[in-house]
Amino acid sequence: MSASRERAIDALRSEAAGCTACDLYERATQTVFGEGPPSARVVFIGEQPGDHEDIEGRPFVGPAGRIFDDALGDAGIDRDTTYVTNAVKHFKWTPRGKRRLHQKPNAREIRACRQWWEAELAAIEPDVVVCLGATAAQAVFGMSFRLTQHRGEWQWLGDRRALATVHPSAVLRAGDERDAVYAGLVADLELVARRLEDPDS
Repeated sequence: MSASRERAIDALRSEAAGCTACDLYERATQTVFGEGPPSARVVFIGEQPGDHEDIEGRPFVGPAGRIFDDALGDAGIDRDTTYVTNAVKHFKWTPRGKRRLHQKPNAREIRACRQWWEAELAAIEPDVVVCLGATAAQAVFGMSFRLTQHRGEWQWLGDRRALATVHPSAVLRAGDERDAVYAGLVADLELVARRLEDPDS
């Protein structure tokens, strides 16, 4: 089973590398597809790759990725056992001097990429899906979903459990509230850890 899932993910990754479903591919360095074991029981879906991810071609390897790794560790989840991807696979940015600043993807760009994360979930068949940030949550649960109202609450996504929490980048932007935002992220990830240990929890 794991081998067939791995072949399916590899095929999707190769196909997505040439995706032109929206205009974002024109300015991005490359498609940043998901990564992790095809047998992962939990899939994390973020918003889109950032500058570091666009260059390296891997999800969550920049500053927010380091926060994510720390939060997973503090919650008792081994990142190497998880599959991590994004709702949008190309980096959307605007120039600011020599820097490339993140821009929020629009509804059309999010819809164009829906095929990829849906195919990833279909191939992996995880027990749990976690949306990181409002954009990912709305991509998965619908535009009416409000992270401020429903973060940390279990939802149904088809026949599997799903949950939305803040994106790790929110910790970087939190200023004096950084410790509190980080603690909230870890608390939500602890819910995920408990669900993986006991599906009936």
